[in-house]
Amino acid sequence: MLFDAHCDVLMKLYLEPEKKAFQSKHTLHITYPQLVDSRSKIQLFAIYIPSNLKPGQRFQAALEMVNLFHNQILKPNPKLKFVTSKRDIEKLAHDEIGTMLTLEGIEAIEEDLTKLEILYRLGVRSAGLTWNWANAAADGALEPRGGGLTNFGHEVVSFLNENRMWTDVSHLSEKAFWDTIEIAEYPIASHSNAYSICPNPRNLKNGQIEALIKKDSVMGITFVPPFLNKKGTAAISDVIRHIEHVCSLGGEDHIGFGSDFDGISETVQGLSSFDQYNNLINTLQRYYSEKQVKKFLFENFVGRLPD
Repeated sequence: MLFDAHCDVLMKLYLEPEKKAFQSKHTLHITYPQLVDSRSKIQLFAIYIPSNLKPGQRFQAALEMVNLFHNQILKPNPKLKFVTSKRDIEKLAHDEIGTMLTLEGIEAIEEDLTKLEILYRLGVRSAGLTWNWANAAADGALEPRGGGLTNFGHEVVSFLNENRMWTDVSHLSEKAFWDTIEIAEYPIASHSNAYSICPNPRNLKNGQIEALIKKDSVMGITFVPPFLNKKGTAAISDVIRHIEHVCSLGGEDHIGFGSDFDGISETVQGLSSFDQYNNLINTLQRYYSEKQVKKFLFENFVGRLPD
């Protein structure tokens, strides 16, 4: 069984409705046939607002992506079930796949907590505070000033805590990460790698990884080549290096995967789409026990979902 904590299928369907189809085999990195063939169990679908959209357009785009999720992902595929909690996952039949909505950056809510509440009522259960740049909540990993959480950012995290939602720390600046980890009750890093293996500003330093472990959180190792090594190309062996490093910090029970499929233009050799997850699984089985592999692929993320 597979739990993948991050993909950008909804963005692709939103931006390229004539070219992308979730029902076909290979127009996207993740499609329905691939989920079935590769024994997916839980796939998280991010709502990401393209940076060219202006205020006044962003929340509407988020709503349109929710609509795409229902009309193009769920409706044609009865074996895909919309889940919002661990209890929902436990009720899935053996041949059913759970799907969950997440929010990648709070740009969509346009400084209005009511809009975040609406997205919660529509089933969103995880929210990243920003993408790579600054917004009303925090600075992102590529924002030069590297600021922390704003007052509004504190309000957002409080809302997430009160509603038992994941606070996703991927994409935050280092200072914003530390501000967030102090107050977030349900933090995760949906798609981040280890900075000491690959010093990319989107990756997490040892202290940050250890802080996530201390909070009994989970970190989704991601398949973005520039986050895996500095060479420009990446192989499955690079994914293993990041896993091994997090394990060396005591993170065996805190590792998952967040592929970032359909949010990336370059892919890992041998891991270019969801149907190649088996190549990663086969490699994991050479290095780790069956129990460890099950943790990485499914159990660690599911275990941190609020009931």
